[in-house]
Amino acid sequence: MDGGPIREVPFAAPPGVPSGVEVLTFGELAARLPRRSVLTPQRPSFHHLMAPLSGELRHAVDFTVHRVVPGSWLWVRPGQVQQWYDLGAAEGHVVLFETEFLDAATAGAARLADPYAAAVATPGPDDAGALLLAAEHLRHEFGALGRLPLEAHRAALRHLLAVLVLRLAHAVPPSPGGGPGGRPEGPYERFRDAVEAGFTRTRRVEDYARALGYAPRTLSRATLAAAGVGAKEFIDRRVVLEARRLLAHSDRTAGGIALALGFSSATNFGKFFQHRTGVTPLGFRDSVRGAAADTRR
Repeated sequence: MDGGPIREVPFAAPPGVPSGVEVLTFGELAARLPRRSVLTPQRPSFHHLMAPLSGELRHAVDFTVHRVVPGSWLWVRPGQVQQWYDLGAAEGHVVLFETEFLDAATAGAARLADPYAAAVATPGPDDAGALLLAAEHLRHEFGALGRLPLEAHRAALRHLLAVLVLRLAHAVPPSPGGGPGGRPEGPYERFRDAVEAGFTRTRRVEDYARALGYAPRTLSRATLAAAGVGAKEFIDRRVVLEARRLLAHSDRTAGGIALALGFSSATNFGKFFQHRTGVTPLGFRDSVRGAAADTRR
């Protein structure tokens, strides 16, 4: 049976606290979440900012495992598939927030909507200290509910979170070719955004070139210069990433995923996926879910 679209994990702050943002520690998060929901792949609809102060955070973002140590930050964005491994192995700051909690100008300047931004940032000493100070100030204000009128408290949280994400965004390497505030500037940026919007409809470079008014060779050269791969490879990698997300986090059949990604049949999708990854779609699903089961033992 087709399991339908990916079931996203919505933002849900505990009762009695302002909606849109939550500040806690790894230990507090681990105590609140059921162990199974932590260790299985999940696709949240909100941002996670995590900064270990001690120990090591091992965390997968879109199937890349990151080992984050004190001095570094991990930023998981809405729509990315994440998987925790051991919340008890580190302690530090966790900030959860919805994009809409911040104003549009801050969201743009902090590149909140950039799906290609790096997950891990290791800022220099001056920036590292400023980021921790911002996180500690935000945590203090979050815990001071009732000392200000509710709307003033929400405004203070919004401003303090803005400081944190703006500083962190400029400590994270921008996505290849990105301009100030993530605004498109040339062929690669326009192509990247068009692929993000259209990869489920077409995997042909020629279709994007025609829609954008460039020659296919121009897009390939621009993509190679900015992202290190050709235009066709860029499209195929985006399709594979979405296929992995669907396989890991939904119960859709291969046929259902093939349809969602624009393939004519489950057979064609299976051949494409195996050629690109070396495993069958169901083999990949079993490996991801098997790894989660092993971790729970």
